[in-house]
Amino acid sequence: MAVPKTKVSKQRKHKRSANWKAATPNMTECPQCHELKLAHRVCDNCGFYDGKEVVKQTADKK
Repeated sequence: MAVPKTKVSKQRKHKRSANWKAATPNMTECPQCHELKLAHRVCDNCGFYDGKEVVKQTADKK
């Protein structure tokens, strides 16, 4: 059975988990309006996805 020979200090324990960071989301350029958007999502600015208008945009948003 695996039993540690010595105590692991708090500093050593916390150092191990210090490198778990959240990655930044991948942003791509919208081919319609050339704004940055999340990959595989409808563009918030123009409402296009895969070359087709999926969401109608209102005039007050632009």
